Amino acid sequence: MAAALALRPDFTAADLRLHARESRDADQVRRLLALATIYDGGSRSDAARLGGVGLQIVRDWVMRFNADGPAGLLDRKAPGPSRRLDDAQRQALAALVEQGPDPAVHGVVRWRLVDLAQWVFEEFRVSISVETVGRELRRLGYRKLSARPRHHAQDPESLETFKKTSPPRWQRSRRAPPPASA
Repeated sequence: MAAALALRPDFTAADLRLHARESRDADQVRRLLALATIYDGGSRSDAARLGGVGLQIVRDWVMRFNADGPAGLLDRKAPGPSRRLDDAQRQALAALVEQGPDPAVHGVVRWRLVDLAQWVFEEFRVSISVETVGRELRRLGYRKLSARPRHHAQDPESLETFKKTSPPRWQRSRRAPPPASA
């Protein structure tokens, strides 16, 4: 069995109990009180029982406490998954979007997210979803814009026939309004 990690020498059980009284985070209080038990000479098993966790979790708390002090026992935000594309790949994607598709090479006349996801896979062998491509493009400052639809058989001359040409309803008054009384 491996030797137990030693706690920081610059704190005492009374210090940890004081931090626990001042803290508003219930999980941090529980962790501080469990470590105070160890400072008082209790076993790691006693601390685990008091904290309602296993020995491995107590060991993790000791490591976090030794590294960052009482602040290390606060819950941290999980880092989440790393980004799928690196900076060079993002810049290549932005350059491709700026350049636009070449129908002879790319086989499309406008970029769709599914086409860009396919291009990223063929170019970098990175499989990403359509939603991820959209998120990356949005981070790069691009927005989805669509042209106004136009029928292929639209006749511009017949459009003039249907435009509204009636005069406006309002007309200018013929005389000036009467002066206001003083």
